[in-house]
Amino acid sequence: MFEFAKKNKALAAIGGLILTAVVVSPVMAQRDPAYEAARSAGVIGEKPDGYLGYVTSPSPAIKALVEDINIKRKAAYTRKAQETNSTVEQFAFTSGCNLIMRTVPGEKYQTPGGSWNTRDSSAPVRDSRCP
Repeated sequence: MFEFAKKNKALAAIGGLILTAVVVSPVMAQRDPAYEAARSAGVIGEKPDGYLGYVTSPSPAIKALVEDINIKRKAAYTRKAQETNSTVEQFAFTSGCNLIMRTVPGEKYQTPGGSWNTRDSSAPVRDSRCP
C-alpha cells in the first residue's frame, strides 16, 4: 500500500509540470496536416501510456508519422523524468492522463480497459490513478 501511495504522490507531483511540458512534439505535430487529418478521421488516438495508438490499421505513412511522434514523445518524457526525479513510465502515464483529457469531441482515445472511445461532450474515461 505504501508503494502505491508513493507512486501516486510522484504522479501528482509531476502532473502540474505536464500541463506546461506536454511535450513540444505533439504541439509541433498538430501543425502537420497529416496528423490532424488522421486524428480527426479517428485513425489514431491518445493512449493512457502517453503515446499515440492506431485505432484502425494504419497506412505506411500514418505508421511512420505515429512512430516519429512517439519517438519524440519518449525522448521528451525521458528528459522531463530526469528533471522531476520520476521514471519515464510515470511521466508518460501522467502525460497520457492529460493528453486524453485534452482530446476534443470526435477524437479517439483509449480507455484504461483498452477499448477505443470517441470523445463526446462528457469527460473522457481515464485511469483512476490520473492526477
